[in-house]
Amino acid sequence: MKPAKDVLRDLVQRSTVSIDSSAKLVGRVDAVAEADDKAREQEQEDKDKDDGEEKLRRKPVLSSIPEKELARQIDVTPWELLHALGSSMALSRKGAGRGLAEHWGCLKYNQALTGNLDAFLALSAEGRDTAEYYKALQSRELGEGFGLLLTERLLGRRYPDHSVSIVPADTALRAGWALTSRDKGHRSGYRYRPQFFAEIWKPGEPSRVIPIACKGNHSNAAASHDQLVSASAHVEAVHIGTWNETPALIFSTELPIEGVLSVHALQAPGNGGWLRSKAGSPDTALNHQVQEDNIFPGIQPPTKGDETPDKEPGYHVQHDHYRWFQQVLARTAAAGLGAFAGDGDTVAQYLTKRQGRDRFTGFAHAAVGSVRDADHELLGNQFVGTDHVFRLNRTRVEAFSGVAEDLFAYLAKGQVEQYRTNAYARRTSLPRVDWDNNWGGPVSIRRDGSALAIRLLT
Repeated sequence: MKPAKDVLRDLVQRSTVSIDSSAKLVGRVDAVAEADDKAREQEQEDKDKDDGEEKLRRKPVLSSIPEKELARQIDVTPWELLHALGSSMALSRKGAGRGLAEHWGCLKYNQALTGNLDAFLALSAEGRDTAEYYKALQSRELGEGFGLLLTERLLGRRYPDHSVSIVPADTALRAGWALTSRDKGHRSGYRYRPQFFAEIWKPGEPSRVIPIACKGNHSNAAASHDQLVSASAHVEAVHIGTWNETPALIFSTELPIEGVLSVHALQAPGNGGWLRSKAGSPDTALNHQVQEDNIFPGIQPPTKGDETPDKEPGYHVQHDHYRWFQQVLARTAAAGLGAFAGDGDTVAQYLTKRQGRDRFTGFAHAAVGSVRDADHELLGNQFVGTDHVFRLNRTRVEAFSGVAEDLFAYLAKGQVEQYRTNAYARRTSLPRVDWDNNWGGPVSIRRDGSALAIRLLT
C-alpha cells in the first residue's frame, strides 16, 4: 500500500494522454451508425407494425477536430482531471448523496490513474480492481472528466479572447422544460439529451453554446465507436437557432483494464449556437432572477414551401428565448460555483424550483452537507469554501474546495455580471496545477476562480 503522501504527490505528476480524432475514426463511427440504423429498421419490419417509436436522430455530419486545436498527445495531471469532474458534479441529482457534497465523489479516483511524464496515463492497480465492481460508474465518471477537460482546452484555443463555462445540461434545461415525470410542465418523454453545455462568453457580448456528450468504457476502441454513435444522438436533441446548425462535441474515453488510456473525440460542425438577440431587445440581465418557463418540447424543422413539418423530439432554443437562455446558463454556472464552495444560500438564489433550488435550502442527510466556513491561501491566492476529511490508505487527509475570495463576494451578493467581468480579466493568470509547499499538498485552480486542494491532516 503506497503511503498517502506519495499518493498526493502522484496527483500533480504529468502524464501523456493519447487523443484519437481522425478521418479514419469518422469513417468507423459512420459505419457503426449505418449498421445500427439498418438493424433498427429491420426490427421494425419484424414487428410488422408501427409502434409509434420515434426514429433515432443523430448529427447529420461528424468530423475530426483539427490538430492545431486539439493536439493528438496532451499532458494531464490527475488532480486537474478530478477538479474538472468534481466541478461537474456540484449540481448533480444522481444518487442518494444529495446536498452540497456530491462533488466530493471525484475523490474516490485519487488512486485510479497512474503514469509519469515519460509514460501514457493508464488505470492503476486500484483503478483496475475498482473496475471489477463498479465498472460502469468508474468509466462513465472518468469519461466525463476527460471529455470536459479536453473541451476546455480545445475551446480555449479556438476562442482565446473568451471564457468557457461548463454547465450541466439537465439543470439548465429544467429552467424551461419538464424533463422527467417529477417535473411539472409539458414533458417530451425524449430520453436523449447532452450531458453538458459549454458556454463561450465574453462580458457584454452574446454567448455561443455547444452541447457536449462524454462517455467512457473499460473495453476497446470498438466500444468507443459505439459510444460516439450514441453520443451523436444525445447532442442532436438540443438545437439552438437554425435547424441542424448547432455545433457539438462528443467524446469516448477508452480505459482498458490493461493498456494505456485513449480519448476518442469528434465534432459536429455548424454555424449556430450563438445567442444573438434581435435588434432592440433588452440587454441580458444576468443579475436578475430567471423566470421559469414552460416551453413546449420539440424541435421545429424548416418549412417546405407552404407546409410546416411536425416537430421532432427534443429541445429547441429559438430566437425569442436567446436572452433568457443566456441568463439561465450564466446563473446556473454561478450556482455550480456556489455549490463547489459549499454555500447553499448562494446556490439557491440562482436556481428555479424545477432546477432544484429546494435541495440547497432544506434538510441534507448526515455526512453529505457542506458549509462554507473555511478559507485558505493557495498558490498565493485567497480562497473561501468548504472542507472534507476522510482516510486515504488509513491516513487522514483534508480536502478543500472553494472560490477566490474576491470573486465569491460577487456571487454571494447575486452580482453575476460583476463576477464575470473580474473573472474574465483574470482568465489567463488564474489557472494553475502544482504542489503548494505552504498548503502541504496538490492544488488546482481553474479559470472560473475555483480551487481544489488536498493535504495530510496534521
